[in-house]
Amino acid sequence: MAKRPVYIALEKSPFVGVSNPEFKFFSGFSDKQKILSIRSLHEAFLNLFPEKSVLEISTKSETPLGVKLSAFNLPVKIPNSDKFTVLESAYQGSKVFEGGVTCTDLMEKNPRASKKDERLKNSGRLIAFQFGEDEFQLEPKDFFYNWLYITALAAQKEFAEEILKYDAFTDIVFNPQKSVSTQAKSAAIFVGLSRAGLIDSAVESKENFLKIVYGID
Repeated sequence: MAKRPVYIALEKSPFVGVSNPEFKFFSGFSDKQKILSIRSLHEAFLNLFPEKSVLEISTKSETPLGVKLSAFNLPVKIPNSDKFTVLESAYQGSKVFEGGVTCTDLMEKNPRASKKDERLKNSGRLIAFQFGEDEFQLEPKDFFYNWLYITALAAQKEFAEEILKYDAFTDIVFNPQKSVSTQAKSAAIFVGLSRAGLIDSAVESKENFLKIVYGID
């Protein structure tokens, strides 16, 4: 048995709650094993919250929307460019390391290549994120990722409307003991903000986002 977070949209700050149901985890790297684990996790969650609808957001999702909203597929416009990339590549390409070292070329690589680029391990300490003219500090720890994901999703009107059918979100490959940010949490915050009527204000600027979502002026 295992535990994984299920992120639940809330209509007030911080706009996301979390449940950690115990479920049967199917070990292994195959898609089949991942799908079995997703089904098991969702079943365990729905036993606790039968009134909720839950969506897996990852490339392993059995729902097309969940695949489209994966960080490996969600479109993001590259700053000061007419080009688009996907969220994972934008996130990795926005990292700034000590000494001002950047790897902005990762924004134009495919997400798997950008995530595994050796420079991310060998460039020293991460000190900030830079996306266009905006610089993001490392605190709150998931601030930049959530901002990037939610602003990207808000720009995709079709996805933004469809996701509102769901109340809770999972990411089967995310382990909170190893990572900080996840697309599932970002999606839950998006739905919470949307239902509260605050999504437009939140994505207007990083300052607004920080204040509305995190309560930081």
